[in-house]
Amino acid sequence: MKVKNNIETEITIPFKGEYEKLKLLIAQGVFELVLPETSDREDIYLIYLMNDAVESFLVFRQARLTGTYEPEFEGEIRADLEKKGNQYILIVHQGDSVFTVFFRNLELETHLFNYGKTGHFWVKGYEYLRQLEYRIAILRDKREYLGKEFCTEEEERLSYLAEFPPLNFCCYPAVSEKYIVPSYPKWKVSEEALNEMMKLAEEAGDRSLIRWLKMYSYFPGRTVARKIARMLHRVKHTEIVDLINRKISDAAAVYQERQFGTENQDQESFSANKKEGGVQEENTKEKIRIRSIQKRAELRKKELESSGKQVDILKEEPFLYAKDSVEYKIHLMIWKTEGRNRKVDVETIQ
Repeated sequence: MKVKNNIETEITIPFKGEYEKLKLLIAQGVFELVLPETSDREDIYLIYLMNDAVESFLVFRQARLTGTYEPEFEGEIRADLEKKGNQYILIVHQGDSVFTVFFRNLELETHLFNYGKTGHFWVKGYEYLRQLEYRIAILRDKREYLGKEFCTEEEERLSYLAEFPPLNFCCYPAVSEKYIVPSYPKWKVSEEALNEMMKLAEEAGDRSLIRWLKMYSYFPGRTVARKIARMLHRVKHTEIVDLINRKISDAAAVYQERQFGTENQDQESFSANKKEGGVQEENTKEKIRIRSIQKRAELRKKELESSGKQVDILKEEPFLYAKDSVEYKIHLMIWKTEGRNRKVDVETIQ
């Protein structure tokens, strides 16, 4: 993306970090705006990173848009940034369409959430390992896109497990293959991932896994990776999986929970185009619906536990600051064993 002023000379911008993030989105062909609902709102939001751990935006302050913006556009995007006086001008080409954003400043706005009890059951089979893969993947995205300053030291260490093929998308993908966008080379294990997994195995006291991790360090190929992946769903190796799960849950617990059905003005500014009364009415209905789901989940969990079952509750939540198609659900993950294997049954309450 080019940076210039109105006489084609290089300009100095105060928002260098935000500008690099903007260039990344342009290079990826991603430009999803959240436009103001009313004319009295001056800021335009550009979605930067959205997942269960993070809702992050690049915010064009005191902004206005002219031209034709196509929300559904898919393809190559080109952009130029110019400056005229105290105003910046971003000219964006979506194929044959062009639109312009005039703004005074560009800032990063980020909201961090507790992702430790998040659940999305898109793929069957050893679902609990796929949930670990998903949470580790979104944690790595947080580190990669936002930087280490947005992670605790524990999160940074755990995020490298996304580069450990026996546990990542190579062996336990959380989504079907057609939706996988690898964040790391397939079947390649990083030194950081091996070191972290070795420390975890030692903490869990899993001696046989330690031996195979040493073997993996000498022969970091698909065959050994698959062997270790099979070990992870064995009853014998329960402690290492539970340890990773606990550490991720504890690390994520320092962040806020998403609160739905509130009258928070910041959240309302991202809602669908409705009048204030309509937004408040919708929030009240949503709050009642969510509480009903939570009560039914708690009752069902107690019922299952009274029969001797071990049950974990995982939540599936929509975004808070930008509208998406996900509806609030609660999943009950009911543990069981089948021979040497540890498995789960999943009940969904919605």
